[in-house]
Amino acid sequence: MEIAENTTMGSHDVAVMETPTAEPSAQWRGPLFVIGMWRSGTSLLYALLNKHPQIALLYEGDVHMLRPLFWMPIPGKWKVRRWEFWNEALQRHHLDATEFSGGDLRKLAGEAYRQYAHNEGAIIGGEKSPNYFDSITRLAQDFPDARFIVIWRDPEAICNSVIRAAKKIHSWFDRKGMSLRVLLGMEAMRAECDRLAQSQNRLHELSYEVLVKDPVETMKGICRFLDISFVPEMASLEGADRSAIYEGGPHEMVRSQRIVSSAPRADVVPEKLKKKIARYLAFWQQTYGQRWPQIRGLRAGESPRASRIERISDQVRYRCLRLLDQGVVLTYCIAPISVLSRFRGFMRKREEVRARRQQAKTPSQSSSSNTATTSRSE
Repeated sequence: MEIAENTTMGSHDVAVMETPTAEPSAQWRGPLFVIGMWRSGTSLLYALLNKHPQIALLYEGDVHMLRPLFWMPIPGKWKVRRWEFWNEALQRHHLDATEFSGGDLRKLAGEAYRQYAHNEGAIIGGEKSPNYFDSITRLAQDFPDARFIVIWRDPEAICNSVIRAAKKIHSWFDRKGMSLRVLLGMEAMRAECDRLAQSQNRLHELSYEVLVKDPVETMKGICRFLDISFVPEMASLEGADRSAIYEGGPHEMVRSQRIVSSAPRADVVPEKLKKKIARYLAFWQQTYGQRWPQIRGLRAGESPRASRIERISDQVRYRCLRLLDQGVVLTYCIAPISVLSRFRGFMRKREEVRARRQQAKTPSQSSSSNTATTSRSE
């Protein structure tokens, strides 16, 4: 996917985040949000951005996902504790929970962005999270001076990565309907970006494929968007801080020392899914023209478009899946932490048992397929 630099300028040049008074008052201070679909390169972009001395972003703090928690009239410290139980964001970023009020969602998020940026000696705070793909405009309302970087990737490559990631133990991606979440989630994110541009907030879009092919020019474009000087170290993963990234996650490139644009990957996308993706790409081409999606080698008319019946059916399924996702979040907002802890332990043990069973089956299966897959394995 190749997307030309798209920067929508707005009228807000000074953000609400506070920094030490020694910094020039005209310096934009965030928040900056880095958003994209899962497995689309947000972690890579996060690692590169945080190498700039003026930038310090949280890695999937995801406190905005817990919005229902802040509807309840409960003490702020209880909300902060619940957030930490959700994904250990405070521990991963070495933030002091006692310094947060926790009464208001926007205030809590702003405090976290400011504290982390201050601790890292940076000016621009914010967050990277793919989980905000369908709530960009909500974030723009919460933070009127925020700027957004959205990264796109070929949906077939995303699905290929999601399917491979789902095979790992304790994988968050091992859930039914992930491919549909990706496909229609990209459509939802496109709509969010278009609404954000219309409201004159600041938006910068880029392509994962272009980022890994030419990180220098891509990061220079981002620096122009953020009105900061380019730092050559931003175009390399050497010395990148990965301390806030989840342990054991599927982040092979981010944990390496160099950016590889064409690393071999086993193609595990089913043919049926490939055809569905092709139909949606054809439909999007008809809807958005040459503006989106911009994928290398994609030609108009090569595949039939997704029919109205298929799109309506998929939308119903997608909305049900998103309601299920929201139900999980709501459960984590209101259920006793002791109950949630026991449930987590039960699920982890079940996954470990399943993993051992799969490993027991592997020897007999791998002997027949070893020759065919060796040259394509990661």
